[in-house]
Amino acid sequence: MDIEIDLSTPDTPDVATPNSNEDSVAYDTKSLETYLASVPYKCESIPDMHGKLRRIVERLIVCVKSRDWSNVHTCDSLIHCWLMLQYPLPKPMRVALVKLYYELALIPGMDPPNVRGWADMLVKLLANKGPGSKRKLHLSDLQLQWQPLWNVLLKELFPKKRGSDSSRNMVNIMLYVAEQCKIYYPPSEIEHMLNTFLPLLTRDTYLIIVHVLASFLPLENCHSYLPFFFKLWEALNSHVVDERMLEIMGNLAVEHVAGRDNEGHDGSDVEWQDIGIFSEAQWTVLVGKCLGSFNVPVGATRGASTTGTHADTQADAQSLRIKRTTNRFNHLAQTLVYSMGVDGLSRGLYTDKDNESTENNEKRYLAGSRALDSLETLITSTETFFHPSNAGLWTLNLTTFLHRVTAEFGKRWKEEEQATCRTPVTHRLTPAIKRHFVLVLRTPALLAMFSKDPISMSFAQGALRAMAILEPSLIMPAILERAYSGLESVNETHRTTAVLSTLSGVALPLVSEKMWLGGQKHLLPLLELCLPGIDLNDPTKTICATMFIVATLQSVKIADLTQIGRISAPVVVSDDIGDVVMADVNERLPDGVEGGPEQILDKAEERALVRESTAGFADWVVSFFRRVFALYENLPEEGGKRNTTGGKQEESVIKSLKSTLDVICLHLSDPLFDFVLNLTFDYATTNAKSNAVRAFGGLVGCLARVKPQKTLEKFLPYCLAQIETELRHGASRIRTTSTHGAVPSDTSLHWNMSILRGCMGYGGPALLQHKEEVLNLVSLLIEKTLSERGYTSTGRLISRILNTVTGIHPINSRFVNTDEWEDEAFDQDNFVHWGKLYEAKDVKVEWHVPSDEEVTFALEFLERIVKPTMSKLQGLLTQPKSTWNSVWRNDFCRYLHAVRSAWSGLPTIVLEGPKEVVNPCVIEDCELSELLAVPLAVEAGFTLTDPADPKYQAVMAHKRQFGDVLHQASVALRESGEEDHIDAILAISRAIDVYLLEYGVTAGAFGTLNKSYVVVRDLQRLWSKSKVFSRLVLMKRAQLYHSTRVYLNAMFRHRDALDDDLLRDLVELSLSPYTRVRRYGQSVLTSVTQHYIRSTRFTLPHLFDALGKGNDPDRMKGALYLLSNKPTATYALADRQYAGRYLMSLLDCQHQEKPSIQKLVSNTMADALSNLTPESFSSHLYTLDLSSVDRAVGAVQTEFGLPDADLLLLNRAVSTLPTRLRRKEDLYLTTLNSVLVVARAPTTHWRYVQAAACFLSHMIRRDHPPPPDVARFFIDNVLSDHPSLRAYSLLAIVEILRVIKLRTWSKTPEELWLDQWRNPLAIDLHPTNPDAFMGSLSRPLSETHEQYFVDKLPTGFMVWSDNVKGYLPPHETASPFSWDLSCAPALETIRQAVDEEAWLGKLASLWAQESNGAANTTTDVRSEHISFIKSLFKMYEDRHLGHALAILEPMWQDGDRFKQRAAAEILQGILRGSKHWPTTASSRVWEWVTPRLPRILAAITPDTVQIWQSVFSLQLQSRDPRRHQPLIDFIVSLPLEFTGTSPFLMSKSIGLVGILAECLGPRFEPFAAKYLQLFFDNADTGYAEIRAHIAADLNAIVKIQWHPAYQTTADLLRAVGTSADPLRIREAKHRDRIGEFVRLFPEWKQARLPPPNQAQSQYDKVGLMLLQFIWTGAHGPFAPAIFAYFAPLLPSFLEMAELNDSSELQLYSTAVLYVLSAVVPPPEYVEAVAQMFAQAIVSSTSWRVRLNALPTLVVFWYRNLTSFSEESVARMMDVLLQCLHDENLEVREMAAKTLSSVLRSAQRQRILPLKDRFVRAVRRARLPARQAPGYAEALRTLHAAILGVVALIDTYPYTVAPWMPALCEVLASHATDPPPIAHTIRRCAADFKKTHQDMWHIDQHRFNEDQLQALSTMLSGNSYYA
Repeated sequence: MDIEIDLSTPDTPDVATPNSNEDSVAYDTKSLETYLASVPYKCESIPDMHGKLRRIVERLIVCVKSRDWSNVHTCDSLIHCWLMLQYPLPKPMRVALVKLYYELALIPGMDPPNVRGWADMLVKLLANKGPGSKRKLHLSDLQLQWQPLWNVLLKELFPKKRGSDSSRNMVNIMLYVAEQCKIYYPPSEIEHMLNTFLPLLTRDTYLIIVHVLASFLPLENCHSYLPFFFKLWEALNSHVVDERMLEIMGNLAVEHVAGRDNEGHDGSDVEWQDIGIFSEAQWTVLVGKCLGSFNVPVGATRGASTTGTHADTQADAQSLRIKRTTNRFNHLAQTLVYSMGVDGLSRGLYTDKDNESTENNEKRYLAGSRALDSLETLITSTETFFHPSNAGLWTLNLTTFLHRVTAEFGKRWKEEEQATCRTPVTHRLTPAIKRHFVLVLRTPALLAMFSKDPISMSFAQGALRAMAILEPSLIMPAILERAYSGLESVNETHRTTAVLSTLSGVALPLVSEKMWLGGQKHLLPLLELCLPGIDLNDPTKTICATMFIVATLQSVKIADLTQIGRISAPVVVSDDIGDVVMADVNERLPDGVEGGPEQILDKAEERALVRESTAGFADWVVSFFRRVFALYENLPEEGGKRNTTGGKQEESVIKSLKSTLDVICLHLSDPLFDFVLNLTFDYATTNAKSNAVRAFGGLVGCLARVKPQKTLEKFLPYCLAQIETELRHGASRIRTTSTHGAVPSDTSLHWNMSILRGCMGYGGPALLQHKEEVLNLVSLLIEKTLSERGYTSTGRLISRILNTVTGIHPINSRFVNTDEWEDEAFDQDNFVHWGKLYEAKDVKVEWHVPSDEEVTFALEFLERIVKPTMSKLQGLLTQPKSTWNSVWRNDFCRYLHAVRSAWSGLPTIVLEGPKEVVNPCVIEDCELSELLAVPLAVEAGFTLTDPADPKYQAVMAHKRQFGDVLHQASVALRESGEEDHIDAILAISRAIDVYLLEYGVTAGAFGTLNKSYVVVRDLQRLWSKSKVFSRLVLMKRAQLYHSTRVYLNAMFRHRDALDDDLLRDLVELSLSPYTRVRRYGQSVLTSVTQHYIRSTRFTLPHLFDALGKGNDPDRMKGALYLLSNKPTATYALADRQYAGRYLMSLLDCQHQEKPSIQKLVSNTMADALSNLTPESFSSHLYTLDLSSVDRAVGAVQTEFGLPDADLLLLNRAVSTLPTRLRRKEDLYLTTLNSVLVVARAPTTHWRYVQAAACFLSHMIRRDHPPPPDVARFFIDNVLSDHPSLRAYSLLAIVEILRVIKLRTWSKTPEELWLDQWRNPLAIDLHPTNPDAFMGSLSRPLSETHEQYFVDKLPTGFMVWSDNVKGYLPPHETASPFSWDLSCAPALETIRQAVDEEAWLGKLASLWAQESNGAANTTTDVRSEHISFIKSLFKMYEDRHLGHALAILEPMWQDGDRFKQRAAAEILQGILRGSKHWPTTASSRVWEWVTPRLPRILAAITPDTVQIWQSVFSLQLQSRDPRRHQPLIDFIVSLPLEFTGTSPFLMSKSIGLVGILAECLGPRFEPFAAKYLQLFFDNADTGYAEIRAHIAADLNAIVKIQWHPAYQTTADLLRAVGTSADPLRIREAKHRDRIGEFVRLFPEWKQARLPPPNQAQSQYDKVGLMLLQFIWTGAHGPFAPAIFAYFAPLLPSFLEMAELNDSSELQLYSTAVLYVLSAVVPPPEYVEAVAQMFAQAIVSSTSWRVRLNALPTLVVFWYRNLTSFSEESVARMMDVLLQCLHDENLEVREMAAKTLSSVLRSAQRQRILPLKDRFVRAVRRARLPARQAPGYAEALRTLHAAILGVVALIDTYPYTVAPWMPALCEVLASHATDPPPIAHTIRRCAADFKKTHQDMWHIDQHRFNEDQLQALSTMLSGNSYYA
């Protein structure tokens, strides 16, 4: 089935939150009732729809049982359609379907696209919306088995090296399934899961296993694994791990917010701990990760705040294939918000009173919530980075977090207001928490609302909206302050647009007195202020202004309430209303506003002010419309290809104005509406603007939508008269058929036609009153409008008229129901109802439903207008072709456009009945036509539904005639072949588009409606689960539901003979020689194939024929474009009839030499390869044992009551299975042979040979022996002269030999497809004693009791597995393997080729030919070459060994690096392939290799070092060291030189040791002590390269020695609960050696050589090596463990940073000090490191040390501030205060900056005590005379106090704290003191002015007159030198 449905019905407002005990089906039923009640026709009952579902499921069962997978996909689509209708699905049925799709997704060897489709279907049925949300199914309803999914996933997670495919995405699909299903895995399985997953966690797989843990582990009983997660998190340095862990913590916090009582959590025993479900230590980690996630720059660093991203790049390729998109800030927000509760003593925001301690000196928390207190710490520490002047990459992170945390808080607050909330009262949020939450976030949100980045700005504005809903009294006044200032200063465009956007977001609190009393009186002043924003010269500002107007006025009745009660009170408009210039806003503010926006009166006074303010509505409306008219007059001229007005910006402005006018007109009171109607009519009758034709028509349409009859009666007589006059005087008389610019003389005609289109867009009954006039007008226009612009305008008018009278659409979308709107009581005080919200059940949706009179009018229109026009078309087609001139073309296009427009206006006039399908495109012997998809026929309000009705028959006859004429015209015009007829042919394409697709609702229109609804819903949603919305949202919801029903009737349509004819016509149009025709035809054909059953299969033969010889190049190009279309290609290559022909048609294109054609062919072939998966040609799915699927099918049958006896089609469908199997095999062999013929043909171009080779390589199957002919083709082309063909052939031979191995070792199809086959030599080992087991692996086989090899150790790092895979040693002489007999012909074919004497030699020479004199050609070893040789020698063992070694001998000794590379690749392949050779054969290899190892090492040059290092590395990887003992012995025996004359010669041996360590892993430990001793002893080597090697090797060895290695998972979990360091990251085994260096550093520093020889000093050399060691470790995935070595070195590194004579040492030491702040240390190291910083600062005699230590200290403090204790902070503050008195000026100033940073970030409670301290110090200070002995000391003391005061002022850079103005007076009195005091004060004042200028108009009111004078003195006080 070739129809794809990709619709996502969004979350829709439901009726109410379900009761906790209420069944979800009953809840869904109530929700359904609101849907059904919202549409204007009777819908199917629930039993009826269940009957339809039973029929779909019946088909599904038949398809699954008969293994008809393509039709299963069709049933999936139908079930999806059924679910879109929102009918309840009983739980047992849902459970049965879920289990079925779960089993389908796990079928071994299934095509990935099918698996993806079933995974999506599974998720749709589960319908889970995330943790904490209401679920359709609970754990008690559904339990799934995780092991089958794990078995399928295991193959994808850890693919065999030769079988890995980077383009394969199955791993992500399977993890996605696990993620969605984990809540249905029994919590009792957690222990089993951990026992399965944790033993697989190693240094290489940690990313994979973390993904697996996050995806599989249930959220229940999380206490069993949560402590371990935190310990693992603590040990890893990874961005990916951070994201997944934060996701887990956020999900757990939400899921367990109610503790034991959470609904649906069967058996949950998760209790709240210190902070939410987390302990205090865990919470510290979480908050620290949150702070690090913001990535804000601190100190001198502007880089990343973590090295985790760099560490992730070191992970293996398999880990990086897992793609998981997460929003970490969303999960951080969830963690913080859902951990909030009263869990401590309460305090407010920091004031003197709040700082009072309790009697027991217990710590207080903000509003009594520790989580809220942590949030305050996070926000205050990052507050300055929210300011636009401090923007950067971090701004988006901060604002995203701000947006998410406010949204999550609002969600939780609203959830806890529900009566059904299960969260205990003691855990709930309190009003105090809510208020302080808003206070904490208010300032950063107000700062960020002016962000330069539009996305960040929108996030900040979203946060303000959420907070305005929570606490409007705290947010709205602040927004209004900024709004008035921003709108008054219109020259600052960015502030204006930001303010307007923000006001749009908070429109509801602004206009609704229920939400905030005090906002309504500001509406009119703000509306007046935004009018200047409607300016065509600034489109962005115009759009923002219209957004604000729409947001506010869509909830307001625009009426003058001061006139209510007066009889027929006329609208009074001021005479002085200007078009552009506005009066001073201060003169127009309502009473009560002059005192500032914060002044709120009581309700009666507020209402009186609002009532008075509405008197300004009339003036405002007039000003608005005049401004719109002025904008229209300045629009650019309409024109261009699409007849648009200007560019995209102008079009956007027009659209936004149209929606604004729509809202305004809809909500005008009757007097104001009449006034606006007259105003518009006056403008329309006195103007005709060619540039505003469409725009003004839209305006009239807005009026007609509200009162269609009044509008039509107003405009119709005038417009009719004008149109007739214009036509009589020659308007639109110039015949054209293509788009052109407007003719000035036609302006009045188009102006009036546009007005009429607006009038006739609404109100069918009103239109019927002028029926004759309308029909006469249309008839006149069709005949008289000869220009393209004229007749297309006529067509739009026709379409509008017919859609108005026959369409079902909602009307009256005002903000209240119509009965309320018309209620007199509502008119008296309608402002009380402003912003009213509804539940879905309370909205009364009004619809236009066609009446009998309207239907009769439509039929009359068809008879009187369409039928005669059709007759004229037929007459034109019968004329001789010689008369087909420009006049004929014009008449043809004009008449056809009129008919097409009529039918595009009648999409729902008839419901299509059953069609007579002439060509179902069914293969008779293996397909059943009964299994083809049928539309999900549901009631959708179609006008005519009874085929026996004469009206129905009349309409269908007209439509049939339309189709016949189109086919006749298409054939005739194609046969004419005239280029002049392109416009006519395009007209036919468009008409066919209407005929075939304008039925019901088109996919594009439905998608647009869907998107529109989602946008409006999300904009107006109060919180994520809100059940109340504005009436507009709920009307759009009803409209979308109606459109969904209509759309479903338009899907899965069958084809009759006429449809087939038109499809053929479309194919021919798509192959047209004219580009315009071809492109449009292709777009239409692509859309048609998505709606009509088997239409793709119908068109494919025509497309294949178009690629044959003799076809025009343009025709081929059209066919190739269609065949390269992704849905078409996917369908064709999966089709059992045309898959082979698709490939062959592409391979037969070489006859056309045109480059553009060949490029298209190449691209199409490349795309086709993605659909040729290993599973696509396989037939095993027809015979595979699917017992688990059969059981699931049986359960579905039982639940749906469908026994086999009722499945009438089952036996027939099953009987076709053998035929389908035979056809699939025949297709495979036929295609294979055909492709092979092309590939072998001597006339085939090499590019096509290459393409054929690609196809053949993708057609190698696991379930079929490799054909010998294919093997012969590939083995011959291994020696091809074309490098690319050679490469493909190599890979194909590797795959063939791999398939032979799999087939040999697989006992069942399941083993074959799940990669569960076993090597005959493989055995299971049980390491009951891991230490003894590891010891046995280091002893030679001759010394062990049990002889076995263990090549890979995928376990034993974190936990040991019960089983370890080992291999028995092979026999001494006999081969251990006997390959599959069915594969013997292919093996023999390959052997014969390789046996040829010259074959290996030629291969080697080809591989060595790459030099071509290019010095920069890469010499990396090519893994595909190694795999090829390995595969050959694995299969044929030592058969070709002697020949190969003879070829290698001269090559490896040759000086040409490319020959050495070829030799290395062959040698490496032989060594890897000899793994299971008989002992005597493998000994021959090593006997040849061993004596040559020293010579190879000696011969390595800088050019070839990479080659041979790769050889050593690849050989040592994943092999038991005892398999290549000679190589191990050689490396271990190498003497390591550190003092030689050549660094390169020394590095070769040291590099080999590093390779050995990396590859052996834990098996290197027996050698570790020796090399560690050697490296530490020679850390002072004089060569930088050698020191770099030493640092890298030390890191590798230290990493190897860290392995917790618990014997069982239980032991690990027990250690986590009892040990402080269960993962042993604090065990620094070599701390003594580091301590020895630390002890010697002072001595070495004293002995440093003077420049320029300082780099050779012992101090510098050892220091640089240790710095590189720490630097490398800090950038690795296990960086936290490096702190054990870093901590004792910190004082030494600080001293190194001051050495100006060693730039390298200074650079490395400074970098290391900063980068260590980017790694989260184990908690106990935080204070230790901080103490060392402090000690270094205090005790150092060098001011440079203090200067360098202070900024690094503040960075370390900031990154780890959540881990600092109060005592540690106090010690650090003492150090900073001490540094303020330092003798060095630079140190003092740095200390002040550091103090400011510390206070700003998280220590604001210390500000007031420090203020008092500094002010006292300033006042006590007295400067003696300059010559006095104590002058310098006194000056320093005073400067220290001044710096302290300045630091306090800098703490609040963008706000003015209450205590701040007084400090200005303190500083001003010293503004003229001697330097550096005066300079410090002036700089402080300048910074203060710069950072506070944005809000100075508000902030200045916090200063009294003396304080302002003091500030002025600080800025420009008297000069000291004056």
